[in-house]
Amino acid sequence: MSEFETGRLLGGDAEVLRRSVAEFHALPVDLEMQWGATSGMPAQTTTLKSAFSVTGPGTFFGRAHRTLTFEPTDRDGWWFDRVDRKHELPIHVSIENVWNTIRNIVLRSGSPHNYMRLVEHIIALKVGMGLDNVMIRMDSGDPPLFDRASMDLVDNVDRVGLSLTDTPARFVAVKEPVTIVSKSGRFLTILPPENGRRELDVDCAIAFNSAIRKQRIRFTVIPDTFRHAAVARTNATFLVMLYSKTVGKLFADTRNMGYTLQNVLVAGLWSYFNKPRLVHEGKALEAIWHRATLDLLAAVALIDRGRLVGRIISYKAGHGLDCDMVRELYNRDMLCKA
Repeated sequence: MSEFETGRLLGGDAEVLRRSVAEFHALPVDLEMQWGATSGMPAQTTTLKSAFSVTGPGTFFGRAHRTLTFEPTDRDGWWFDRVDRKHELPIHVSIENVWNTIRNIVLRSGSPHNYMRLVEHIIALKVGMGLDNVMIRMDSGDPPLFDRASMDLVDNVDRVGLSLTDTPARFVAVKEPVTIVSKSGRFLTILPPENGRRELDVDCAIAFNSAIRKQRIRFTVIPDTFRHAAVARTNATFLVMLYSKTVGKLFADTRNMGYTLQNVLVAGLWSYFNKPRLVHEGKALEAIWHRATLDLLAAVALIDRGRLVGRIISYKAGHGLDCDMVRELYNRDMLCKA
């Protein structure tokens, strides 16, 4: 299952891609979970059985507590309703509303003031938990950053449960294998499903010049694997943490950053400054689980035409490349019914 066809190149240089694919194949798989499993996703779309709220310190305004309220909805898809922007429409979670991907995924609809920052750790639940339709009320564009990453959200989805709607679920796939690669060799490949499978498989690898080093996992996207990964925090270097707590206070985008040693994994050159999670056979895999689920699946959640099925291969990619891929799929009409 490790070999794959890169297919049509939607962006980047073919020679750069060739070298990066060789690097990717040379990496051992650290952990494989549920590869080839059946997700058991229902034939109908889903929403929540009842509403729930979660509160935590703001990501970009750490001294202020923010509350997200998840509600069942008859609308198709995921929506953010800024209740403090009474004359604005709710923001549809779609690639069409992506405003910025420099540090995180920022969605916006209409006015520049009607935005939501750092949505990836929230919207990843759409794919990972099989939750198709939800309305999220928020009184700010700054969501909370939880000590347990996205596990607080997962626990509440499990607590209230999912409800089936009367609408049949839509499944989409790429028409052919497609790849996008950056100048530095980061790449993302999406393959059509094999043998009519209606599941999404992920093969994801990262490489950092820090204690994180090289990591690779393979898994089938089902709620069980997503629950396993939901505690994986975003990672930062010690220098980034030091910057945000010192010089960064001079700048608006980092002045009130809510990073702590509880809600962020801090990596030094040779060791971690706090205890990593998701350790497997002595190796911390928290960083790769975060990348593969709470980041990559968030980009998949931006596909608003149905549940993506097939296979994704990701090597050192990030929000920008993820969103570029989804945008190219839309621009080139590369999605079809599965």
